[in-house]
Amino acid sequence: MRSANGAKPSRGRNDPAHAPMLATMELIGQRWILRVLWELEPGRLGFLELRRRMGNCSSSMLSTRLQHLQTAGVISKNADKTYELTPAGLDLTAALQPLWSWSERWTPPSPDPEQ
Repeated sequence: MRSANGAKPSRGRNDPAHAPMLATMELIGQRWILRVLWELEPGRLGFLELRRRMGNCSSSMLSTRLQHLQTAGVISKNADKTYELTPAGLDLTAALQPLWSWSERWTPPSPDPEQ
């Protein structure tokens, strides 16, 4: 049986045709990856400023995540030691915009710790 677009149905989510999506989910599913993308979306940042913005993410964890994103081609480290999104990273953050919009609409606000 073929789908509406004429393609044969997949043999399941483990089908090799799904490998790029699985790799993407593996990357963005790692703790802190989405936060790094969120922080770099407006523009380039140095390690110390990025670390400051990341809250309780340790320096070693941040270094590891930055390396993963560089290896994936999503960010680059510039000669001035700042990090920025590559064209692939800009595409990825554009793809994540609906998720960020959804979160603004449907995620309840965190309780105010002052109350």
